[in-house]
Amino acid sequence: MSFSIKAIIRAFVAPEHGLSCPASLWRPVMAELHRRGEGRHEAGVFLLGSVHGNRRAAVAAIYYDDLDPQAYSTGVCVLHAPAFAKLWAICRARRLTVVADIHTHPGQAFQSGADRTNPMVARAGHVAIIVPDFAAPPVERRRLGIYEYRGQHEWFERSRGVGPRFLYSGFWS
Repeated sequence: MSFSIKAIIRAFVAPEHGLSCPASLWRPVMAELHRRGEGRHEAGVFLLGSVHGNRRAAVAAIYYDDLDPQAYSTGVCVLHAPAFAKLWAICRARRLTVVADIHTHPGQAFQSGADRTNPMVARAGHVAIIVPDFAAPPVERRRLGIYEYRGQHEWFERSRGVGPRFLYSGFWS
């Protein structure tokens, strides 16, 4: 019964969200990205969860460097094939899927050419979030870059105007 009440309240609080991530997961992920990037290089994470229609719900996180210890060795996030094999094995074992990836940038949160042409998960509907300033606190939601993959190296930007409604990380997620 509580799940249905929660779903009803969420529908009123965040009716247009495409990705929900509980604050109890979002806050530690932001802090951990900042710590792992050491304030000087990119860091990244996959959010795991479930997909229901056009909505994605995150429940867990797997950091890039846990999958590939050399993920940050160039200063930018690079994962090699064995890291993805580990990721898919974790997803199967937990009965979850990748609902989004998040990585940090220095300065502003824009999608670079490398980000556009090399999606971490090349599946339509996948969400990529870029966090500015190497996730130095406070991380302001309005400054995030949020992009939804459409396939064929095409993206839909969700950060301008719709970002606050697209990503929900409150109590009701």
